[in-house]
Amino acid sequence: MLGMNLLALFAAAVQIHSVTPVIHTLNYFTTISQVAKLPEFLEVAYVDDVQILHFDSNHRETKAKHDWVNNITEDNPHFWEIETAINIQNEQIMKGNIETAKKRFNQTGGIHMIQVMKGCEWDDETDEVNGWEHYHYDGEDFLAFEAKTMTWIAAHPQVFTTKIKLDQIGGLNEVKKVTHTEVCPELLKTHLSNGRDFLTRTELPKVSLLQKTPSSPVTCHATGFYPRTSSLFWRRIGEEIHEDVEMGATLPNHDRTFQTSVHLKVVVTLAAEQEYDCVFQLDGLPE
Repeated sequence: MLGMNLLALFAAAVQIHSVTPVIHTLNYFTTISQVAKLPEFLEVAYVDDVQILHFDSNHRETKAKHDWVNNITEDNPHFWEIETAINIQNEQIMKGNIETAKKRFNQTGGIHMIQVMKGCEWDDETDEVNGWEHYHYDGEDFLAFEAKTMTWIAAHPQVFTTKIKLDQIGGLNEVKKVTHTEVCPELLKTHLSNGRDFLTRTELPKVSLLQKTPSSPVTCHATGFYPRTSSLFWRRIGEEIHEDVEMGATLPNHDRTFQTSVHLKVVVTLAAEQEYDCVFQLDGLPE
């Protein structure tokens, strides 16, 4: 049990790191699915990795995920009614899209799915904006629209016919560009303003060091932190290391904070205890 006893001697430090991200994003994720027990149509939206709204075909009403999101109605009192109407319309459009995709790929049966990711980003230092729209069919790239070049890109030869048809719709690409590079960024700025206190809050984590057996990697686990862009890493003699290190995924907690882990392959000895430490850096605080 030598490794387990020395594990308590490893250092786990929490540092404040003043690196606030300046690129903000608004992303909409839409799914039309023929999978049983899943809503046929689903749309969720995120601002900087925080979910702000939800719509599905079972409940058929767009709802805010946080109270501050409802402040959008101060300037647009019919926002939620319009969002619901758009989603109901998009549900019908995507039902047609999935049937079209099946024809393009000569499919007569089976269970299929279309996923769409569309949104925009805004750099609050340079004021630069960009937007995108990506379609995936059964998990593979299908079709994409680039806002800056106003270009549709077909990821499969079977989709080229669709690209040509979209390019020939008068004014569509111009409208798409305005939507992704003007309308979307302005909406993003409004959400950022309404949710400033929530989106810029900071919460320190609990950090634990774990090892299943003396031959297992040493796991540094941090939970309960916000924002998501904070980082966790191992250092050796004060220098961040990547060799023999495996990063875990950053996952949401039920209380809207996050957790993550980083694993270090090392033989736990008294010498190692002097060399290695695990560091958590929290973005967003001025100290």
